Amino acid sequence: MLSKLRFLVIEDELSLLKIIALRLKEEGYIVDTARNGKEGKDYIDAFEYDCIILDLMIPIIDGLTLLKEIRAKKVTTPVLILTAKDSIKDRVIGLDTGADDYLMKPFSFDELFARIRAILRRQKEKRDMVLSIDDLKLNTITREVTRGDKVIELTSKEYSLLEYFLRNKNRVLTKSQIAENLWNFDFDYSSNIVEVYIRYLRRKIDDNFENKLIHTIRGAGYVIKDKNEKINN
Repeated sequence: MLSKLRFLVIEDELSLLKIIALRLKEEGYIVDTARNGKEGKDYIDAFEYDCIILDLMIPIIDGLTLLKEIRAKKVTTPVLILTAKDSIKDRVIGLDTGADDYLMKPFSFDELFARIRAILRRQKEKRDMVLSIDDLKLNTITREVTRGDKVIELTSKEYSLLEYFLRNKNRVLTKSQIAENLWNFDFDYSSNIVEVYIRYLRRKIDDNFENKLIHTIRGAGYVIKDKNEKINN
């Protein structure tokens, strides 16, 4: 089952805060709410969110200051600003400070949810660009593979094997699944080519590192997982 997305709404107008939270919950999201920047900051420090909806004109810590603070802390959660300020300068400042989108009050909920969907799509695309586990990263755009600060050179087939593993983290992959993914159906199942490429890949991404990532599951197949992660069924 997919986990629900979690939102934080920071808005000091109680009636608007309640209706936004209600509509988000009706869409199936988990929602936390805060009525000032201090409360919002405490929530952001305590939890990870998929999206933050932030009013600029909030007490204690204003929205723009809060946005600056969380971006300075490298919090990359998408932020949608809600505000009554309608000047282009205000919008530019908000976006330059680190907001992902900007919605003027009053607004329609149809537009709010359309903007939320667009933000979440962009965030998913951004995440999919870099696949990672522990300190191993694979950039699907540049095709660069690194572990820690070391760049790892892979052949085309080794790269494809690693990408397949990373797209199926913590999931046991059978020899047949790996073969069909890398060699399609034109594959001799009596061949040991899968084992050969697993060995090649291990030499490059595991042999010189304490935390081993590729594991053999006897009688089942192979899995890429961090030592602290459980295997998915």
